Amino acid sequence: MPMPFNDPPMASSYLRQIADQVASMGGDVDAWLGRQGLQAAQLEDASFQLSFPVFRLLLLDALELTREPSLGLLIGERMRAHTHGILGYAAINSGTLRQALDVTRRYFRLRTTMLDTAIDLQGDYLRLQLVECLPLGDIARPVLEAVLLAIKNILDFIARGSAPCQLVSFHCAAPDDMALARELFQCEVRYGQDWTGMLLPAAALDIPLKVGDAASFEQALQICQRELDKLVTPYSTAARVRKLMLEQRTAFPSLALTARMLHLTPRTLHRRLLAEHSSYQQILDEVRHMLALEYLRGGQTSVQEISYALGYTDIANFRRAFKRWEGVPPTAWQAA
Repeated sequence: MPMPFNDPPMASSYLRQIADQVASMGGDVDAWLGRQGLQAAQLEDASFQLSFPVFRLLLLDALELTREPSLGLLIGERMRAHTHGILGYAAINSGTLRQALDVTRRYFRLRTTMLDTAIDLQGDYLRLQLVECLPLGDIARPVLEAVLLAIKNILDFIARGSAPCQLVSFHCAAPDDMALARELFQCEVRYGQDWTGMLLPAAALDIPLKVGDAASFEQALQICQRELDKLVTPYSTAARVRKLMLEQRTAFPSLALTARMLHLTPRTLHRRLLAEHSSYQQILDEVRHMLALEYLRGGQTSVQEISYALGYTDIANFRRAFKRWEGVPPTAWQAA
């Protein structure tokens, strides 16, 4: 079961794509939505939002209803530039691939609160990585497949062949139908890796894009910023604290430093988190849990190294914490 979070509710824009896919496969969309107390008309309301637990149940139900284990890939294939609203508009009007990737990284939260992006250079390649802001658990593969394929579709559209994807990587286990994944991504696809994302040729980053328009890009950028300000400002302090921790991944900022980074006093930060039924220590525990699972899935890091990376001074403390989270020691979880 997913852990509780105090994140902003999620926009329903991608839920329409799931509904369309369910309908195209003969599923009863009204009944599917009705099981979660929703109606089809709500999907047409741009202001409609839903919580992560409801989204999870809808996606699990869609998987059961369609009996399609590669549902995430099919949903991702439906997503084109116009599906992503103002962020998609900004991306397709970017002057270069570097600019498109930067705007995607900065405003990704406008499209989903479940994931974030990280970008770094790996020799001759740029790595665009998806990072789980929430532990996706049993919906990880369909969500990651859909989002990553949607991003690739946009990049393919704006680059027009000048930046072919070299590799797509997933931390989750491989599906039975690997051929479909390779066909849709049109490149090498690997599952069971220690990261999720794609590799793009670094040499293509600054090639001018033919579809971009500078004036339209600037206008879209301003709208993106206004929308992000509206999204972040009124919502949870807990989500902002967790985002800071995930950006660090190791050497997590102390309560005092976190407060300063958020332009708050430690007392105010503590009070706001308490009002959200959370605390600095609870968020730190949640982030450590999520990252521990990520490291163990990768299989490249020892338990002692994970313990050190997560800030535990004693490996025994990490083992006790992990057993509290998962009910078994980290070595037993990894071997399962």
